[in-house]
Amino acid sequence: MNHPLTSRAALPSPAREPQPAEQAGADGQERPAERGPKLSQADILLHLGMDEYQLVRHDQTAYAVPVDGPPIARPLRAAGGFGGTGSLRQLLNRAYVLRTGRSPSQGCLTDAIASMDALALDAEEQPVCLRIAPDPADERATWLDLGRSDGLSVLIEPGTWSVTTPSIGEGPLWRRTRLTGELPMPEHDPGGWQGGLGLLRELSALAEPSWRMAVAWLLAGLRPDMPRPVAYFNGERGTAKTTSARQLLRVLDGIRAEVRNVPRSEDDGAVAASAGWSMGLDNIHGIPQWLSDFLCRTVTGASVAKREMYTDDDVASWAYQRPVVLTGIDVGALQPDLAERLLPFTLEAIDPKARRSERDLWHCYRAAHGRILGGLLDLAAAVWARLPDAADQLDQKPRMADWAELLWALDAVTGWDTLSTYTGSQDAVTDDVIDADPVATALTRWSATSGSTKWQATTGQIDEVLRPPGPIPDTWPKTTALLSARLTSLAPALRQRGIDIRKLPRTSATRGFLITLQPDSGPPV
Repeated sequence: MNHPLTSRAALPSPAREPQPAEQAGADGQERPAERGPKLSQADILLHLGMDEYQLVRHDQTAYAVPVDGPPIARPLRAAGGFGGTGSLRQLLNRAYVLRTGRSPSQGCLTDAIASMDALALDAEEQPVCLRIAPDPADERATWLDLGRSDGLSVLIEPGTWSVTTPSIGEGPLWRRTRLTGELPMPEHDPGGWQGGLGLLRELSALAEPSWRMAVAWLLAGLRPDMPRPVAYFNGERGTAKTTSARQLLRVLDGIRAEVRNVPRSEDDGAVAASAGWSMGLDNIHGIPQWLSDFLCRTVTGASVAKREMYTDDDVASWAYQRPVVLTGIDVGALQPDLAERLLPFTLEAIDPKARRSERDLWHCYRAAHGRILGGLLDLAAAVWARLPDAADQLDQKPRMADWAELLWALDAVTGWDTLSTYTGSQDAVTDDVIDADPVATALTRWSATSGSTKWQATTGQIDEVLRPPGPIPDTWPKTTALLSARLTSLAPALRQRGIDIRKLPRTSATRGFLITLQPDSGPPV
Protein backbone atom coordinates (compact mmCIF):
# COMPACT_ATOMS: atom_id res chain seq x y z
CA MET A 1 0.00 0.00 0.00
CA ASN A 2 1.32 3.45 -0.89
CA HIS A 3 2.13 5.94 1.84
CA PRO A 4 -0.25 8.95 1.88
CA LEU A 5 2.57 11.21 0.76
CA THR A 6 3.06 9.16 -2.39
CA SER A 7 -0.61 9.10 -3.33
CA ARG A 8 -1.34 10.96 -6.54
CA ALA A 9 -4.44 12.53 -4.95
CA ALA A 10 -2.28 14.16 -2.29
CA LEU A 11 -0.60 16.40 -4.87
CA PRO A 12 -2.31 19.54 -6.14
CA SER A 13 -3.32 19.70 -9.76
CA PRO A 14 -1.34 22.00 -12.02
CA ALA A 15 -2.65 25.54 -12.43
CA ARG A 16 -5.52 25.75 -14.94
CA GLU A 17 -4.64 27.51 -18.16
CA PRO A 18 -6.36 30.95 -18.49
CA GLN A 19 -9.75 30.73 -20.22
CA PRO A 20 -11.23 33.51 -22.40
CA ALA A 21 -14.68 33.11 -20.87
CA GLU A 22 -15.66 35.32 -17.93
CA GLN A 23 -18.14 34.46 -15.26
CA ALA A 24 -20.77 36.94 -13.95
CA GLY A 25 -20.78 38.08 -10.35
CA ALA A 26 -23.81 38.61 -8.15
CA ASP A 27 -24.15 42.15 -9.50
CA GLY A 28 -24.13 40.90 -13.10
CA GLN A 29 -20.71 42.32 -13.82
CA GLU A 30 -18.29 40.19 -15.82
CA ARG A 31 -15.33 39.21 -13.67
CA PRO A 32 -12.26 37.11 -14.42
CA ALA A 33 -12.62 33.46 -13.53
CA GLU A 34 -10.95 32.50 -10.29
CA ARG A 35 -7.70 30.65 -10.78
CA GLY A 36 -5.83 28.35 -8.42
CA PRO A 37 -2.28 29.01 -7.33
CA LYS A 38 0.18 28.92 -10.18
CA LEU A 39 2.60 25.99 -9.94
CA SER A 40 6.24 26.18 -10.85
CA GLN A 41 7.80 24.00 -13.52
CA ALA A 42 9.24 21.75 -10.84
CA ASP A 43 5.80 21.32 -9.25
CA ILE A 44 4.18 20.49 -12.59
CA LEU A 45 6.93 17.97 -13.35
CA LEU A 46 6.49 16.44 -9.91
CA HIS A 47 2.75 16.17 -10.49
CA LEU A 48 3.31 14.54 -13.88
CA GLY A 49 5.72 12.06 -12.35
CA MET A 50 3.49 11.09 -9.43
CA ASP A 51 0.43 10.94 -11.67
CA GLU A 52 1.97 8.61 -14.25
CA TYR A 53 4.36 6.49 -12.17
CA GLN A 54 4.32 4.36 -9.05
CA LEU A 55 7.36 4.48 -6.79
CA VAL A 56 8.99 1.29 -5.56
CA ARG A 57 12.24 0.48 -3.82
CA HIS A 58 14.66 -2.38 -4.32
CA ASP A 59 18.12 -2.87 -2.86
CA GLN A 60 18.16 0.73 -1.52
CA THR A 61 17.42 2.13 -4.98
CA ALA A 62 14.25 4.05 -5.89
CA TYR A 63 12.45 3.17 -9.13
CA ALA A 64 9.49 4.58 -11.04
CA VAL A 65 7.08 2.11 -12.70
CA PRO A 66 4.38 3.31 -15.15
CA VAL A 67 0.90 3.13 -13.66
CA ASP A 68 -0.60 2.30 -17.05
CA GLY A 69 2.21 0.75 -19.00
CA PRO A 70 4.79 -2.03 -19.20
CA PRO A 71 6.39 -3.24 -15.93
CA ILE A 72 9.70 -1.51 -16.56
CA ALA A 73 11.29 0.01 -13.46
CA ARG A 74 13.40 3.08 -14.18
CA PRO A 75 15.90 4.20 -11.53
CA LEU A 76 15.13 7.75 -10.47
CA ARG A 77 18.72 8.91 -10.46
CA ALA A 78 19.64 7.61 -13.92
CA ALA A 79 20.10 10.25 -16.63
CA GLY A 80 20.59 8.21 -19.82
CA GLY A 81 18.33 5.92 -21.80
CA PHE A 82 18.03 2.33 -20.69
CA GLY A 83 17.46 -0.53 -23.12
CA GLY A 84 15.76 1.80 -25.61
CA THR A 85 13.00 2.61 -23.10
CA GLY A 86 14.27 5.98 -21.86
CA SER A 87 15.11 7.15 -18.35
CA LEU A 88 12.60 8.80 -16.04
CA ARG A 89 14.30 12.15 -16.65
CA GLN A 90 13.87 11.80 -20.41
CA LEU A 91 10.23 10.71 -20.11
CA LEU A 92 9.30 13.58 -17.78
CA ASN A 93 11.01 16.01 -20.11
CA ARG A 94 9.05 14.56 -23.02
CA ALA A 95 5.73 14.64 -21.15
CA TYR A 96 6.23 18.31 -20.23
CA VAL A 97 7.07 19.29 -23.82
CA LEU A 98 4.03 17.46 -25.21
CA ARG A 99 1.75 19.02 -22.59
CA THR A 100 2.92 22.62 -22.68
CA GLY A 101 4.85 22.97 -25.92
CA ARG A 102 7.80 24.33 -23.94
CA SER A 103 11.04 22.83 -22.68
CA PRO A 104 11.40 22.56 -18.91
CA SER A 105 14.38 23.87 -17.03
CA GLN A 106 16.90 21.11 -16.36
CA GLY A 107 17.21 22.40 -12.83
CA CYS A 108 13.44 21.98 -12.36
CA LEU A 109 13.69 18.42 -13.69
CA THR A 110 16.39 17.74 -11.12
CA ASP A 111 14.28 19.23 -8.32
CA ALA A 112 11.19 17.22 -9.32
CA ILE A 113 13.09 13.94 -9.43
CA ALA A 114 14.77 14.76 -6.11
CA SER A 115 11.32 15.24 -4.58
CA MET A 116 10.16 11.90 -6.01
CA ASP A 117 13.29 10.30 -4.58
CA ALA A 118 12.40 11.68 -1.15
CA LEU A 119 8.81 10.44 -1.41
CA ALA A 120 10.15 7.03 -2.40
CA LEU A 121 11.43 6.60 1.17
CA ASP A 122 7.90 5.47 2.00
CA ALA A 123 7.47 3.38 -1.16
CA GLU A 124 6.86 -0.36 -1.13
CA GLU A 125 9.85 -2.70 -1.38
CA GLN A 126 9.54 -4.89 -4.48
CA PRO A 127 12.06 -7.08 -6.33
CA VAL A 128 13.36 -5.56 -9.57
CA CYS A 129 15.01 -8.10 -11.91
CA LEU A 130 17.33 -8.02 -14.88
CA ARG A 131 16.42 -10.30 -17.84
CA ILE A 132 15.51 -13.40 -15.77
CA ALA A 133 13.11 -13.54 -12.81
CA PRO A 134 11.25 -16.09 -10.71
CA ASP A 135 7.47 -16.03 -10.81
CA PRO A 136 6.14 -14.46 -7.58
CA ALA A 137 3.31 -17.00 -7.30
CA ASP A 138 4.79 -20.23 -8.71
CA GLU A 139 8.34 -21.16 -7.72
CA ARG A 140 8.52 -23.66 -10.59
CA ALA A 141 7.97 -20.96 -13.24
CA THR A 142 10.45 -18.39 -14.53
CA TRP A 143 10.25 -15.24 -16.65
CA LEU A 144 12.44 -14.03 -19.52
CA ASP A 145 12.43 -10.33 -20.42
CA LEU A 146 12.53 -9.87 -24.20
CA GLY A 147 13.94 -6.36 -23.75
CA ARG A 148 11.12 -4.72 -25.72
CA SER A 149 9.70 -1.29 -24.98
CA ASP A 150 6.19 -2.77 -24.67
CA GLY A 151 7.34 -5.08 -21.85
CA LEU A 152 6.43 -8.35 -23.59
CA SER A 153 8.05 -11.26 -21.72
CA VAL A 154 8.10 -15.04 -21.76
CA LEU A 155 6.57 -17.04 -18.92
CA ILE A 156 8.21 -20.49 -18.78
CA GLU A 157 6.08 -22.98 -16.85
CA PRO A 158 6.49 -26.73 -16.43
CA GLY A 159 5.40 -28.17 -19.76
CA THR A 160 4.60 -24.92 -21.58
CA TRP A 161 5.61 -21.32 -22.23
CA SER A 162 3.77 -18.20 -23.39
CA VAL A 163 4.50 -14.62 -24.42
CA THR A 164 2.68 -12.07 -22.29
CA THR A 165 3.10 -8.78 -20.44
CA PRO A 166 3.52 -9.31 -16.69
CA SER A 167 0.80 -7.61 -14.65
CA ILE A 168 2.18 -5.01 -12.25
CA GLY A 169 1.92 -6.42 -8.76
CA GLU A 170 1.53 -10.00 -10.00
CA GLY A 171 4.55 -10.49 -12.29
CA PRO A 172 8.15 -9.29 -12.15
CA LEU A 173 9.37 -5.73 -12.54
CA TRP A 174 12.14 -5.41 -15.12
CA ARG A 175 15.30 -3.34 -14.86
CA ARG A 176 16.95 -2.26 -18.11
CA THR A 177 20.49 -1.05 -18.84
CA ARG A 178 22.41 -0.10 -21.95
CA LEU A 179 23.53 -3.73 -22.15
CA THR A 180 19.95 -5.03 -22.30
CA GLY A 181 19.52 -6.02 -25.93
CA GLU A 182 16.15 -6.83 -27.49
CA LEU A 183 15.41 -10.48 -28.14
CA PRO A 184 13.34 -11.62 -31.13
CA MET A 185 9.82 -12.91 -30.67
CA PRO A 186 10.27 -16.65 -30.00
CA GLU A 187 8.70 -19.03 -32.50
CA HIS A 188 7.61 -22.65 -32.21
CA ASP A 189 9.56 -24.72 -34.74
CA PRO A 190 7.57 -27.48 -36.47
CA GLY A 191 10.33 -29.87 -35.45
CA GLY A 192 9.95 -29.04 -31.75
CA TRP A 193 12.94 -28.21 -29.59
CA GLN A 194 15.12 -30.45 -31.77
CA GLY A 195 14.28 -28.40 -34.85
CA GLY A 196 14.77 -25.01 -33.19
CA LEU A 197 18.05 -25.84 -31.49
CA GLY A 198 19.15 -27.75 -34.59
CA LEU A 199 19.35 -24.40 -36.40
CA LEU A 200 21.91 -23.21 -33.83
CA ARG A 201 23.85 -26.44 -34.14
CA GLU A 202 24.14 -25.99 -37.90
CA LEU A 203 25.72 -22.57 -37.31
CA SER A 204 27.95 -23.68 -34.44
CA ALA A 205 31.45 -25.11 -34.54
CA LEU A 206 30.68 -27.27 -31.48
CA ALA A 207 30.58 -31.04 -31.90
CA GLU A 208 29.36 -33.75 -29.54
CA PRO A 209 29.47 -33.91 -26.56
CA SER A 210 30.30 -30.21 -26.20
CA TRP A 211 27.15 -29.26 -28.11
CA ARG A 212 24.87 -30.92 -25.56
CA MET A 213 26.74 -29.30 -22.66
CA ALA A 214 26.32 -25.91 -24.37
CA VAL A 215 22.56 -26.51 -24.49
CA ALA A 216 22.64 -27.34 -20.78
CA TRP A 217 24.53 -24.10 -20.11
CA LEU A 218 21.87 -22.13 -22.03
CA LEU A 219 19.12 -23.75 -19.94
CA ALA A 220 20.96 -22.79 -16.77
CA GLY A 221 21.03 -19.22 -18.10
CA LEU A 222 17.21 -19.21 -17.97
CA ARG A 223 17.19 -20.07 -14.25
CA PRO A 224 17.28 -17.19 -11.72
CA ASP A 225 19.51 -17.37 -8.64
CA MET A 226 21.23 -20.54 -9.80
CA PRO A 227 24.96 -21.30 -9.50
CA ARG A 228 26.18 -22.42 -12.91
CA PRO A 229 29.58 -23.35 -14.37
CA VAL A 230 31.83 -21.04 -16.35
CA ALA A 231 31.71 -21.99 -20.03
CA TYR A 232 35.26 -22.05 -21.41
CA PHE A 233 35.97 -22.26 -25.17
CA ASN A 234 39.52 -23.32 -25.86
CA GLY A 235 41.40 -24.42 -28.93
CA GLU A 236 44.04 -23.27 -31.38
CA ARG A 237 43.76 -20.11 -33.43
CA GLY A 238 41.03 -20.16 -36.06
CA THR A 239 38.68 -22.57 -34.26
CA ALA A 240 35.85 -20.00 -33.90
CA LYS A 241 36.18 -19.62 -30.12
CA THR A 242 34.98 -16.01 -30.04
CA THR A 243 32.20 -16.63 -32.56
CA SER A 244 30.98 -19.67 -30.61
CA ALA A 245 30.92 -17.64 -27.40
CA ARG A 246 28.95 -14.86 -29.08
CA GLN A 247 26.41 -17.34 -30.40
CA LEU A 248 25.62 -18.61 -26.90
CA LEU A 249 25.53 -15.14 -25.36
CA ARG A 250 23.22 -13.76 -28.03
CA VAL A 251 20.65 -16.50 -27.57
CA LEU A 252 20.07 -15.12 -24.04
CA ASP A 253 20.94 -11.44 -24.43
CA GLY A 254 20.17 -10.42 -28.01
CA ILE A 255 22.33 -9.58 -30.97
CA ARG A 256 24.10 -6.79 -29.05
CA ALA A 257 25.65 -9.25 -26.58
CA GLU A 258 29.42 -9.22 -26.95
CA VAL A 259 32.58 -10.71 -25.50
CA ARG A 260 34.84 -8.12 -23.91
CA ASN A 261 38.36 -7.64 -22.67
CA VAL A 262 39.28 -8.77 -19.18
CA PRO A 263 38.33 -6.05 -16.64
CA ARG A 264 41.19 -4.14 -15.05
CA SER A 265 39.96 -4.73 -11.52
CA GLU A 266 37.24 -6.52 -9.59
CA ASP A 267 35.33 -3.23 -9.23
CA ASP A 268 35.24 -2.80 -13.02
CA GLY A 269 34.11 -6.40 -13.40
CA ALA A 270 31.38 -5.97 -10.79
CA VAL A 271 29.97 -2.91 -12.59
CA ALA A 272 29.86 -4.79 -15.91
CA ALA A 273 28.37 -7.90 -14.29
CA SER A 274 25.60 -5.95 -12.58
CA ALA A 275 24.67 -4.14 -15.81
CA GLY A 276 24.21 -7.17 -18.07
CA TRP A 277 22.65 -10.60 -17.66
CA SER A 278 25.55 -12.52 -19.21
CA MET A 279 29.29 -11.82 -19.26
CA GLY A 280 31.80 -12.87 -21.91
CA LEU A 281 35.57 -12.41 -21.56
CA ASP A 282 37.68 -12.90 -24.67
CA ASN A 283 41.25 -14.10 -25.23
CA ILE A 284 42.16 -15.12 -21.68
CA HIS A 285 45.91 -15.83 -21.51
CA GLY A 286 46.22 -16.34 -17.77
CA ILE A 287 43.96 -16.08 -14.75
CA PRO A 288 45.45 -14.25 -11.77
CA GLN A 289 44.15 -14.94 -8.28
CA TRP A 290 41.84 -11.89 -8.14
CA LEU A 291 40.22 -12.76 -11.48
CA SER A 292 39.79 -16.40 -10.47
CA ASP A 293 38.04 -15.33 -7.26
CA PHE A 294 35.89 -12.82 -9.17
CA LEU A 295 34.73 -15.43 -11.69
CA CYS A 296 33.85 -17.88 -8.92
CA ARG A 297 31.80 -15.26 -7.11
CA THR A 298 30.13 -14.10 -10.33
CA VAL A 299 28.65 -17.51 -11.17
CA THR A 300 27.69 -18.41 -7.59
CA GLY A 301 26.47 -14.96 -6.47
CA ALA A 302 28.29 -11.94 -5.09
CA SER A 303 27.89 -8.34 -4.05
CA VAL A 304 30.37 -5.46 -3.97
CA ALA A 305 30.14 -2.35 -1.81
CA LYS A 306 32.38 0.69 -2.15
CA ARG A 307 32.28 4.34 -1.19
CA GLU A 308 29.91 6.30 -3.36
CA MET A 309 31.48 9.15 -5.29
CA TYR A 310 31.35 12.62 -3.77
CA THR A 311 30.36 11.28 -0.34
CA ASP A 312 32.27 10.59 2.87
CA ASP A 313 30.34 7.73 4.42
CA ASP A 314 27.75 6.50 1.89
CA VAL A 315 28.32 3.35 -0.16
CA ALA A 316 27.23 2.07 -3.54
CA SER A 317 26.64 -1.67 -3.89
CA TRP A 318 26.16 -4.13 -6.75
CA ALA A 319 24.72 -7.63 -6.42
CA TYR A 320 24.99 -10.09 -9.28
CA GLN A 321 24.96 -13.76 -10.29
CA ARG A 322 25.61 -14.21 -13.97
CA PRO A 323 26.25 -16.78 -16.71
CA VAL A 324 29.91 -16.39 -17.76
CA VAL A 325 31.75 -17.40 -20.95
CA LEU A 326 35.53 -17.38 -21.41
CA THR A 327 37.60 -17.88 -24.54
CA GLY A 328 41.31 -18.59 -24.76
CA ILE A 329 43.99 -20.82 -26.24
CA ASP A 330 45.41 -21.75 -22.84
CA VAL A 331 44.40 -20.15 -19.54
CA GLY A 332 47.35 -21.70 -17.72
CA ALA A 333 47.25 -23.13 -14.22
CA LEU A 334 43.81 -22.96 -12.60
CA GLN A 335 42.94 -22.30 -8.99
CA PRO A 336 41.06 -25.31 -7.54
CA ASP A 337 37.91 -23.27 -6.81
CA LEU A 338 37.63 -22.09 -10.41
CA ALA A 339 38.53 -25.51 -11.79
CA GLU A 340 35.54 -27.03 -10.00
CA ARG A 341 33.29 -24.50 -11.72
CA LEU A 342 34.72 -24.78 -15.22
CA LEU A 343 32.82 -26.29 -18.17
CA PRO A 344 35.43 -26.69 -20.95
CA PHE A 345 34.53 -26.82 -24.65
CA THR A 346 37.41 -27.85 -26.90
CA LEU A 347 37.04 -26.70 -30.51
CA GLU A 348 38.75 -28.37 -33.44
CA ALA A 349 40.29 -26.68 -36.46
CA ILE A 350 37.78 -25.72 -39.15
CA ASP A 351 38.22 -27.05 -42.68
CA PRO A 352 38.97 -24.02 -44.91
CA LYS A 353 36.36 -25.32 -47.37
CA ALA A 354 33.69 -25.25 -44.64
CA ARG A 355 34.57 -21.82 -43.21
CA ARG A 356 31.82 -19.18 -43.61
CA SER A 357 32.08 -15.42 -43.77
CA GLU A 358 31.03 -13.42 -40.71
CA ARG A 359 28.45 -11.56 -42.77
CA ASP A 360 26.77 -14.75 -43.97
CA LEU A 361 26.97 -16.43 -40.56
CA TRP A 362 25.31 -13.62 -38.62
CA HIS A 363 22.73 -13.03 -41.35
CA CYS A 364 21.64 -16.64 -40.96
CA TYR A 365 21.80 -16.35 -37.17
CA ARG A 366 19.48 -13.31 -37.11
CA ALA A 367 17.02 -15.05 -39.43
CA ALA A 368 16.94 -18.15 -37.22
CA HIS A 369 17.20 -16.45 -33.81
CA GLY A 370 13.45 -16.50 -33.10
CA ARG A 371 13.16 -20.23 -33.81
CA ILE A 372 16.38 -20.97 -31.89
CA LEU A 373 14.98 -19.16 -28.86
CA GLY A 374 11.64 -20.95 -29.30
CA GLY A 375 13.43 -24.32 -29.41
CA LEU A 376 15.31 -23.49 -26.21
CA LEU A 377 12.05 -22.49 -24.51
CA ASP A 378 10.34 -25.71 -25.66
CA LEU A 379 13.14 -27.72 -24.10
CA ALA A 380 13.18 -25.54 -20.97
CA ALA A 381 9.47 -26.10 -20.36
CA ALA A 382 9.97 -29.87 -20.59
CA VAL A 383 13.03 -29.78 -18.30
CA TRP A 384 11.25 -27.55 -15.75
CA ALA A 385 8.56 -30.26 -15.50
CA ARG A 386 11.17 -32.90 -14.54
CA LEU A 387 13.26 -30.77 -12.18
CA PRO A 388 11.21 -31.56 -9.03
CA ASP A 389 12.15 -35.26 -9.42
CA ALA A 390 15.89 -34.65 -9.70
CA ALA A 391 16.69 -34.20 -6.01
CA ASP A 392 15.31 -37.65 -5.11
CA GLN A 393 16.91 -39.39 -8.09
CA LEU A 394 20.49 -38.19 -7.54
CA ASP A 395 22.44 -40.23 -4.99
CA GLN A 396 25.57 -38.06 -5.23
CA LYS A 397 25.83 -34.45 -6.30
CA PRO A 398 28.86 -32.37 -7.25
CA ARG A 399 29.60 -29.03 -5.66
CA MET A 400 26.97 -27.16 -7.72
CA ALA A 401 23.99 -29.35 -6.84
CA ASP A 402 21.44 -27.18 -8.72
CA TRP A 403 23.46 -27.62 -11.90
CA ALA A 404 23.60 -31.39 -11.40
CA GLU A 405 19.82 -31.54 -10.91
CA LEU A 406 19.28 -29.58 -14.13
CA LEU A 407 21.56 -32.00 -16.01
CA TRP A 408 19.61 -34.97 -14.65
CA ALA A 409 16.31 -33.40 -15.75
CA LEU A 410 17.78 -32.61 -19.19
CA ASP A 411 18.93 -36.20 -19.60
CA ALA A 412 15.51 -37.47 -18.50
CA VAL A 413 13.84 -35.39 -21.24
CA THR A 414 16.34 -35.92 -24.07
CA GLY A 415 17.95 -39.29 -23.36
CA TRP A 416 21.37 -37.58 -23.34
CA ASP A 417 24.19 -38.24 -20.84
CA THR A 418 25.19 -34.69 -19.92
CA LEU A 419 25.52 -35.49 -16.20
CA SER A 420 28.13 -38.20 -16.77
CA THR A 421 29.84 -36.03 -19.39
CA TYR A 422 30.14 -33.22 -16.87
CA THR A 423 31.51 -35.42 -14.09
CA GLY A 424 33.99 -36.88 -16.56
CA SER A 425 35.16 -33.42 -17.59
CA GLN A 426 35.57 -32.55 -13.91
CA ASP A 427 37.94 -35.51 -13.51
CA ALA A 428 40.05 -34.15 -16.38
CA VAL A 429 40.08 -30.67 -14.86
CA THR A 430 41.10 -32.15 -11.49
CA ASP A 431 44.06 -33.84 -13.18
CA ASP A 432 45.06 -30.49 -14.71
CA VAL A 433 44.91 -28.79 -11.30
CA ILE A 434 47.08 -31.47 -9.68
CA ASP A 435 49.60 -31.53 -12.54
CA ALA A 436 49.95 -27.73 -12.50
CA ASP A 437 50.55 -27.42 -8.75
CA PRO A 438 53.97 -28.48 -7.36
CA VAL A 439 52.59 -29.23 -3.89
CA ALA A 440 49.88 -31.50 -5.29
CA THR A 441 52.29 -33.35 -7.58
CA ALA A 442 54.78 -33.81 -4.72
CA LEU A 443 52.03 -35.19 -2.51
CA THR A 444 50.84 -37.63 -5.19
CA ARG A 445 54.44 -38.83 -5.66
CA TRP A 446 54.74 -39.34 -1.91
CA SER A 447 51.47 -41.29 -1.83
CA ALA A 448 52.79 -43.66 -4.51
CA THR A 449 55.97 -44.49 -2.55
CA SER A 450 54.78 -44.23 1.05
CA GLY A 451 54.68 -47.42 3.01
CA SER A 452 51.85 -46.26 5.28
CA THR A 453 48.28 -45.18 4.70
CA LYS A 454 48.25 -42.43 7.36
CA TRP A 455 50.59 -39.52 7.99
CA GLN A 456 50.14 -37.05 10.84
CA ALA A 457 52.59 -34.18 10.64
CA THR A 458 53.00 -30.46 11.20
CA THR A 459 53.10 -28.12 8.24
CA GLY A 460 56.86 -27.74 8.72
CA GLN A 461 57.38 -31.51 8.61
CA ILE A 462 55.24 -31.75 5.46
CA ASP A 463 57.36 -29.00 3.91
CA GLU A 464 60.60 -30.85 4.70
CA VAL A 465 59.38 -34.09 3.16
CA LEU A 466 57.64 -32.73 0.07
CA ARG A 467 59.84 -29.79 -0.93
CA PRO A 468 61.93 -30.64 -4.01
CA PRO A 469 65.71 -30.53 -3.57
CA GLY A 470 67.74 -27.50 -4.52
CA PRO A 471 66.56 -23.86 -4.58
CA ILE A 472 62.94 -23.29 -3.63
CA PRO A 473 60.83 -23.04 -6.83
CA ASP A 474 58.96 -19.78 -7.37
CA THR A 475 55.66 -21.64 -7.29
CA TRP A 476 56.38 -23.34 -3.95
CA PRO A 477 54.79 -21.69 -0.84
CA LYS A 478 57.45 -19.53 0.83
CA THR A 479 56.13 -19.97 4.40
CA THR A 480 54.43 -22.74 6.36
CA ALA A 481 51.32 -20.54 6.63
CA LEU A 482 51.11 -20.35 2.84
CA LEU A 483 51.71 -24.10 2.58
CA SER A 484 48.87 -24.72 5.05
CA ALA A 485 46.54 -22.56 2.95
CA ARG A 486 47.63 -24.37 -0.24
CA LEU A 487 46.95 -27.80 1.26
CA THR A 488 43.50 -26.68 2.39
CA SER A 489 42.76 -25.31 -1.08
CA LEU A 490 43.93 -28.51 -2.81
CA ALA A 491 42.09 -30.85 -0.43
CA PRO A 492 38.91 -31.32 -2.58
CA ALA A 493 40.91 -32.13 -5.74
CA LEU A 494 43.30 -34.49 -3.93
CA ARG A 495 40.40 -36.24 -2.21
CA GLN A 496 39.13 -37.26 -5.64
CA ARG A 497 42.50 -38.98 -6.15
CA GLY A 498 42.33 -40.90 -2.88
CA ILE A 499 44.40 -38.49 -0.75
CA ASP A 500 42.32 -37.20 2.15
CA ILE A 501 43.74 -34.11 3.91
CA ARG A 502 42.28 -32.97 7.24
CA LYS A 503 43.50 -30.05 9.30
CA LEU A 504 43.82 -31.10 12.94
CA PRO A 505 42.58 -28.98 15.86
CA ARG A 506 45.17 -26.67 17.35
CA THR A 507 46.88 -27.89 20.50
CA SER A 508 49.05 -26.05 22.98
CA ALA A 509 52.13 -27.24 21.12
CA THR A 510 51.30 -27.10 17.44
CA ARG A 511 48.76 -27.70 14.70
CA GLY A 512 49.12 -30.07 11.82
CA PHE A 513 47.41 -32.24 9.22
CA LEU A 514 46.27 -35.82 9.01
CA ILE A 515 46.81 -37.25 5.52
CA THR A 516 45.04 -40.52 4.80
CA LEU A 517 45.49 -42.60 1.66
CA GLN A 518 42.44 -44.42 0.36
CA PRO A 519 42.87 -47.91 -1.07
CA ASP A 520 41.69 -46.82 -4.53
CA SER A 521 44.08 -43.90 -4.75
CA GLY A 522 44.58 -42.59 -8.25
CA PRO A 523 42.48 -41.33 -11.15
CA PRO A 524 39.30 -43.27 -11.83
CA VAL A 525 39.33 -45.64 -14.78
